[in-house]
Amino acid sequence: QVQLVESGGGLVQAGGSLRLSCAASGSTFSINAIDWYRQAPGMQRELVATISSRGSTYLSDSVKGRFTISRDNAKNTVYLQMNSLKPEDTAVYYCYADLVGVAADFGPWGQGTQVTVSS
Repeated sequence: QVQLVESGGGLVQAGGSLRLSCAASGSTFSINAIDWYRQAPGMQRELVATISSRGSTYLSDSVKGRFTISRDNAKNTVYLQMNSLKPEDTAVYYCYADLVGVAADFGPWGQGTQVTVSS
């Protein structure tokens, strides 16, 4: 099993920065990729960024140029660096582990961390 714990959310003014962390524990060798999703009230969940076990990354168009995703293998931690934050980035951010042999959406989720960007 894999467990995920997120941290780093908070309240920030527009234009500011935050760094989210997603720490994995357990059978981390089974992780194909770590995804960051976000969900704002009344909105659908949105995939924001992905980093694979090989290091390839994906960023959605809505955050490209402002957010970066990286990982520290020694700490089994993935980071989402968020710069130039906008009020529309306000959401609960979740990390998700895509696991070997596990169907999409059936892997483990973190507990979520609130990001609020004030204008």
